[in-house]
Amino acid sequence: MSQPAALTQESPLGDVEVTTSDVERVERALIDASTRLPVLVFYASAIAWLLVATLFGVLTSFKMHVPGFLGDVSFLTLGRVRPAHLNAIIYGWGSMAGMGTSIWLMARLCRTTLRHPLLLISGAAFWNLGVLMGIVGILLGDSTGYEWLEFPASSAITLFVAYLLIMTWALIMFRYRRRGHVYITQWYLLGAFLWFPWLYAAAQVMLFILPVEGVMQAAVNWWFANNLLFLWFGSIGLGTAYYMIPKVIGRPVHSYYLATIGFWTFALFSSWTGMQRLVDGPFPAWMITASIAATILTIVPVATVGLNHHMTMRGYFPLMRYSPTLRFTVFGAIAYSAFSVVGVIISLRSMARIVQFTEASVGYTYMGLYAFFTMVIFGSMYYIVPRLVGREWRYASLIKLHFWGSAYGIGLMVLLLLVGGFAQGLSLNDPTLPFSEITDTVMPYLRGRTLSWILLTVSHLVFAFHFGLMLLGFGRTASVPTFLNPLEREPGEGH
Repeated sequence: MSQPAALTQESPLGDVEVTTSDVERVERALIDASTRLPVLVFYASAIAWLLVATLFGVLTSFKMHVPGFLGDVSFLTLGRVRPAHLNAIIYGWGSMAGMGTSIWLMARLCRTTLRHPLLLISGAAFWNLGVLMGIVGILLGDSTGYEWLEFPASSAITLFVAYLLIMTWALIMFRYRRRGHVYITQWYLLGAFLWFPWLYAAAQVMLFILPVEGVMQAAVNWWFANNLLFLWFGSIGLGTAYYMIPKVIGRPVHSYYLATIGFWTFALFSSWTGMQRLVDGPFPAWMITASIAATILTIVPVATVGLNHHMTMRGYFPLMRYSPTLRFTVFGAIAYSAFSVVGVIISLRSMARIVQFTEASVGYTYMGLYAFFTMVIFGSMYYIVPRLVGREWRYASLIKLHFWGSAYGIGLMVLLLLVGGFAQGLSLNDPTLPFSEITDTVMPYLRGRTLSWILLTVSHLVFAFHFGLMLLGFGRTASVPTFLNPLEREPGEGH
């Protein structure tokens, strides 16, 4: 927290008083200037991959109910387009946007200018190369066949080298931080930066270098996918929300005690999940049961985080009318709670037997990757980009269009996939129904998902256009942020 502005110090000239808030303002400006190029490189790359992933997502959704569309083009078959879409979201958009936000947050919270920016830019270049090699490899048929790990070996090695460069920077930054309090956001970000190489390397070793045998490959695959969703994307998303909400409304986190409980229970229970995706599979019963129990126990960090955010926001919810950062971030924080509750429900054996091999599992994934993580990252970008380019967002109308397109798009998609998946599961468990009728049961929901993808496509194109205006210097030159609606009263500091 900044000190009161009344605290002053005399300048070397002896005739001008400089307040502590002035010194901190200059310090923040220097930190932002040092992070400008690396963070914008990560953000620009992430948005480019988001557009690529959106294109593949629309194509995947359309082919689910019109399977013959482009069916004679080998590299655009469903078996190639769908993994290309997921990996572009996971490693292209999600990971690069998350790392860009983490770089800025770490520099701000460590209260030191960024050291070795070329290390980060080199890491971003190698990461882009790795994702490009992976997507091209999948489209050419060189996929590994393991979900979320479809990239060929050459791409995986490039990604790992890139990540080592980025992680080295993060550890250097934390090592040279300004001595003092370690914020809860730093806990989550450091956890994410240390968990990712462990998850990725362990999965690569157990599946490709010294592969385990038989059904254990499926166990490793789902352990990796679930832990990547929680410990990588979840940690970055929660850490970002813990920074943005208090910063925008101008008050500290309600309880650091709750934040501490939330972090350690999140780290403990989330790492045991994954096996619940294999209910009734040929695995030891204790493995499945342990994962189900761990998934249920993730309600503890969800409850503490949700309570902490709610109490922090209490009395400030009307600010969501004005602040784009707050609106996106609070949406994401609420989605995190919903995502976790849905995860508990579909992990129960009685429910898993219905929805296990249906579109419901796809809807659950989108809840975590988009409704929670992506919306929080959008909110952080609306806060961070103006501080990097020195201009405010140009059009409030485009921000509102982006928000409502994303919110309605992902809300409709998740609802259709969860309800459609449940109906599909009931049909699959009815031995009297022919498979053609089972397919007809889910078809209306799949057509509706294409509509949701159209909304998301419009939303992403609007955001990319608006971001491009900021990069080209066409933002607003104003001393106040771009609010979503005309001010009726002073909404508080930040945006």
